[in-house]
Amino acid sequence: MVRGLYTAYTGMVNEQKRLDVISNNLANSATVGYKEESVSSQAFDDVLTIKIRDNAVGYMNEAIGTMSLGVKIGEVYTSYAQGSLVETGNTFDFAIEGDGFFALRCPTASGESVTRYTRNGCFKMTQDGYIVDVNGNHLQGESGDIIVPVDATISVDKTGGLYANGEYIDTISLADFEDYDYIEKYGDNLYQVVDGATFKEATGLINQGYTEQSNVNVVSEMVDMITVTRAYESGQKVMQTVDKMLEASCNSIGKV
Repeated sequence: MVRGLYTAYTGMVNEQKRLDVISNNLANSATVGYKEESVSSQAFDDVLTIKIRDNAVGYMNEAIGTMSLGVKIGEVYTSYAQGSLVETGNTFDFAIEGDGFFALRCPTASGESVTRYTRNGCFKMTQDGYIVDVNGNHLQGESGDIIVPVDATISVDKTGGLYANGEYIDTISLADFEDYDYIEKYGDNLYQVVDGATFKEATGLINQGYTEQSNVNVVSEMVDMITVTRAYESGQKVMQTVDKMLEASCNSIGKV
């Protein structure tokens, strides 16, 4: 019966983590370029249901039945599926259609700069002509920080070529990776590489005057939230039932 308490507890913890992820997805459903996250679940490792070096069986490891002890979080993973493109008409709004990420030069607390990546194409021009995101991180081109004439008409073609009054200035850099398992989220909209990341040529096209919306399906997330809530309530009922059984057992033993 104590095993039942533990199994119900692990299920409730798992559902609570799923609810946290769903809530974050819903909170960012209107965030430009956001990619939804999901959680996988898996059974506890078999080693946790093995009696180790028990003298009853000659100090040999022995399996304890076939009952699962519960569930645990497998991993939190990100879906990089394409979000819908919405026309804004803003000169410095860019949306990537296909694979790839914008490269940004981001300052750190130590005064250095690191390169991070994003699908959020909402940019603006500073008074000095630099193209930056809402946090002031500089959009990168083939020549480094992109800088344009402040009084010029800016246009960008599908391949990222940037022109001022029809004259070529630079090309917006897009980065892509062989395996997205080697990039991790930094906040809600930035990504940074980890050891083992391998770059490859980005095949995405840039659409000026558009933004890529989040790929969160709000209806699906709401349905999942209801499912999680019901599963959590089921875990509570199991714990209450086992608690009553233990209470009844203790009271019966006390009477005997």
